[in-house]
Amino acid sequence: MDAAIKAKLEGISTATLTTVLLKKGLRNVWMRGTKPLREGQPRIVGPAFTLRFVPAREDLATPESWSSPISTRAAIEAMPEGCIAVVDAMGVKDAGIFGDILCARMAKKGVAALVTDGVVRDVAGVLGTSLPVWCSGAAAPPSVAGLTFVAWQQPIGCGGVAVFPDDVVVVDQDGAVLIPQALLAQVAELAEEQERQENWIMGEVEAGASLPGLYPPNAENKARYEASKQK
Repeated sequence: MDAAIKAKLEGISTATLTTVLLKKGLRNVWMRGTKPLREGQPRIVGPAFTLRFVPAREDLATPESWSSPISTRAAIEAMPEGCIAVVDAMGVKDAGIFGDILCARMAKKGVAALVTDGVVRDVAGVLGTSLPVWCSGAAAPPSVAGLTFVAWQQPIGCGGVAVFPDDVVVVDQDGAVLIPQALLAQVAELAEEQERQENWIMGEVEAGASLPGLYPPNAENKARYEASKQK
């Protein structure tokens, strides 16, 4: 990622980003079921590294499959530093896709975060790795109890959102939001301006201003805002 764009996005909330993307015509960008595993996790920005599970099939979803060339272990070794692992677990909540050992390896490789619409296992151990995780919760059974791992770096659906490799993901306390790669620079610029404007509006509200005509701003308040930028 371009360092300047990454720095901009690290200062912009996912709430602001969803509004900007809505104005661009993209309504389905917030990944359902992706909640921070630990309170107070920082906002993180990175390119998506995708992984995909399908429903468990008994001849394929076995402990032996963990040693297969097509496995979560192999996928983790292909993850570049700074990526955000985005995992399509089909919303399954009774099989943990990753535990403490896999998360420890991801942290060691410099993976920025794990995002999934599924769940993790070995929660205490996962928290101990310091890998930031956004997920739907925890479950003790392993992934093969309910899922079959099939691929990485392919288009996936996570939390009902289409995610392509190298799309940009932003995560904070509100969850995970996707920015299509082709719109990245434009969205970052628009979102930075919207955040600046909303900070000005918040200052007006704290000073006692009423909302009609202020949020969203009418022509008069837009002019006042532009004047404040000049100052």
